[in-house]
Amino acid sequence: MVGVPESHSGWTFVTNHARVLAAIADDPNIRIRDIAAHCRLTERAVQRIISDLEQDGYLSHTRDGRSNTYRVAPNKVLRHPAEARLPVASLLSLLVQDETDRTRRPQEPPRPADGDVPA
Repeated sequence: MVGVPESHSGWTFVTNHARVLAAIADDPNIRIRDIAAHCRLTERAVQRIISDLEQDGYLSHTRDGRSNTYRVAPNKVLRHPAEARLPVASLLSLLVQDETDRTRRPQEPPRPADGDVPA
């Protein structure tokens, strides 16, 4: 597992369900233990969240021996009426680390996306 985030208190913009889904989208073979550590949740909480996501069709898994391979449904729309036209893929594009960012050396600043204006 790559880097566990610092601890945090107070409110955040992203729900635990979104964090778990993003961790799975980033690594479809990730273990529940690693999701829990990355998201700062208990393994039991992660299991409940995965169950919720599977029950509503945002996630599925296949079992291979003792491990799972997860599959995210990228075209399923978000649940809240305010975002009901947005697919899960839109949310995940903000939360999942791009492969080029993952392999970049730490001292390199992130590249602006096409059309972005540096601040």
